[in-house]
Amino acid sequence: MQVDYIIVGQGLCGTFLSWNLSKAGKKVLVIDQSRPNSSTKLASGVINPVTGRRMVRTWEIEKLLPFAWEAYTQLGKELGKDLIRQCNILDFHPTPQMELAFRERLPEEGEYLQVPENLDQWRSYFDFPFGIGEINPCLLIDLNAMMNGWRKQLAATGALLEDHFQLEELVVEPHRVSYRNWESEKIIFCDGTDGFENPYFHLLPYARNKGEAIFASIPDLPRNHIYKQGINLVPWQDDLWWIGSTYEWNFTDLLPTQAFREKVDQQLKHWLKLPYTIVDHQASERPANMERRPFVGLHPLHPAIGVFNGMGTKGCSLSPYFGHQFTEYLLHQTPLHPLADVQRFKKILSR
Repeated sequence: MQVDYIIVGQGLCGTFLSWNLSKAGKKVLVIDQSRPNSSTKLASGVINPVTGRRMVRTWEIEKLLPFAWEAYTQLGKELGKDLIRQCNILDFHPTPQMELAFRERLPEEGEYLQVPENLDQWRSYFDFPFGIGEINPCLLIDLNAMMNGWRKQLAATGALLEDHFQLEELVVEPHRVSYRNWESEKIIFCDGTDGFENPYFHLLPYARNKGEAIFASIPDLPRNHIYKQGINLVPWQDDLWWIGSTYEWNFTDLLPTQAFREKVDQQLKHWLKLPYTIVDHQASERPANMERRPFVGLHPLHPAIGVFNGMGTKGCSLSPYFGHQFTEYLLHQTPLHPLADVQRFKKILSR
């Protein structure tokens, strides 16, 4: 069975790469075994243009934000679903120093930062002695609807193999590959955390990062914003809220921790005035990297093998843009962004 591209993994990277290639008329085979606790399924779906305690712009956000809006809107129309909406962040300052730092950043980042009007309307929901800042615009993606919808479409067109990829069954030739009964021009690994052990790309500077999230019912909290004070409250499905997240670089397992649950519980009691019920607590590992830049491109020694991975916590904003750019590179040799092109690690990967 002949296809143009084999794609390993149907996370954010695999979804956008397979969608873009399919739109271009290419025949793809996506190999993916569904995992309930994959990093994509536990991600909040937030695209935030200003991040960190210093409130600086995220890398290339001027390009990524409008591109993401268009890509999620277009894919949503194809799936018959609303996948994206604007949902700004209300940042409740925990200390007077943080409030001052926010106001000092206002003149420099006025495009994305502002002070919301009528702060008193939030006093019936939260305790906040030091004011609120707003990050505007922020986008919120319905990742579950997108992933499930595109997976059904792949399955309906015979483009999905629901199985764990077995590397020992891959045969690599200079300009083509074969896997079981399929032959293809190229195989692209969008394999998330499995990339840490991928023999073709394991030398890339991946960084293991664990994240935890709690899901809580807060029926009376308005769902038109994301709320932040040490933790983030993000509208989820029905009346549930996604609460998180942690960024652990040193960990021994991927189990949820009692310490994080207690931290969230204490913060909600201190900050939130509404009743809430914690209904779930999950953890997963992210495909992060030391550079905080994605890995996109073809292997320097094996041109039939590619990688699209390493998005870390920015997958919702990076995947649409670089999924399109990688497709243009594969089909028309259009140059990749030099800080994303995996050829920057040519010496390492050529060992």
